[in-house]
Amino acid sequence: MTTPVTIVGAGLGGLALASVLHRHGIPATIYEADASPEARKQGGLLDIHEHDGQVALKAAGLHDKFRALVHEGGQASRVLDQRGMVLLDQPDDGTGGRPEVLRGELRRLLLESLPEGTVQWGRKLTGTRALGDSWRTLLFADGGSATTRLLVGADGAWSRVRPLLSDAQPAYFGTTFIESWLEEADTRHPATAAAVGGGALFALAPGKGIFAHREPSGVLHAYIALGRPAEWVGGIDFTDEAAARARVAAEFAGWAPQLTALITDSDQPLVPRPLHTLPTGHRWERVPGVTLVGDAAHLMPPAGDGANLAMLDGAELALAIVAHPGDIEAALTAYESVMFARSEAAAAGAHMMQKLCLGENAPYGLVEFFVGAFRAA
Repeated sequence: MTTPVTIVGAGLGGLALASVLHRHGIPATIYEADASPEARKQGGLLDIHEHDGQVALKAAGLHDKFRALVHEGGQASRVLDQRGMVLLDQPDDGTGGRPEVLRGELRRLLLESLPEGTVQWGRKLTGTRALGDSWRTLLFADGGSATTRLLVGADGAWSRVRPLLSDAQPAYFGTTFIESWLEEADTRHPATAAAVGGGALFALAPGKGIFAHREPSGVLHAYIALGRPAEWVGGIDFTDEAAARARVAAEFAGWAPQLTALITDSDQPLVPRPLHTLPTGHRWERVPGVTLVGDAAHLMPPAGDGANLAMLDGAELALAIVAHPGDIEAALTAYESVMFARSEAAAAGAHMMQKLCLGENAPYGLVEFFVGAFRAA
């Protein structure tokens, strides 16, 4: 008999794990701190890769439904300098292997694949207590508890499960992304909409940049990147919307107005997102009955890999459990040996991508990378 699986965190990795397990008849329970699926915004578009994210969706039997969610045209990419000059413009010809979907729609697809009651909402993990023979009691903020013999931390950067395996803590990466949105952009902000184009925009300079993406319904969703100390970011009062916009926009003085409008004209308050990472090659010695997936295991700089790796982690862990019925340790060892190597390589690539985007040769380093990738394809 296969041991039921307890998962902490209803993000994409935890949901992919539960979905593949359910497809193979293995029960799982997910404990999620959010009160409901709608408790928080789920972010913007994700590019889901053929070699990892789509592999996970196929393992869950959801690939056809995923294809119905794809935002057509979203794979287009363009690179601009700070004056707004287009250095590279790659249209979406429909042949790319990284189709874009909204994170919220993808999460909903995974949630709907699970039996009712699989996710226990409003259950924030506060700690665990060992019971012996790899059994543990989970303690929740609402005063409740649960016991498990197989615990998976899918609870992100600030995982409450990770300390059972590792002393590693996320460290500030030295860059903060500041989130903004322009709505009805084609009619209300036509110059900015034209600059962004049909897919992704990279407007870059050393130490700073504007990453934007066209989403459905005419929304431009942007991340303003600044390589600044955490104290600098903490010194901005983002509750004072006008002052925050002015302070961030001042860092882009002299940039083309169609680009800085993504800061000054945001239809919602700017939201700071300081980037944190775990050490490249983060791993741990085998601890009976516990493992991690996604950012809980390998938090790295954003480079389009996080959601894909989390889902692939979840799917591969589920398949390892299926392949080793009744032998938890064999399943976890098989999963971790592959995941450690994959995540180390991905983290190294993510650090390289951040250097291409914001390093001393920006934006030309990214242009050279894209041109090389297009030629290889």
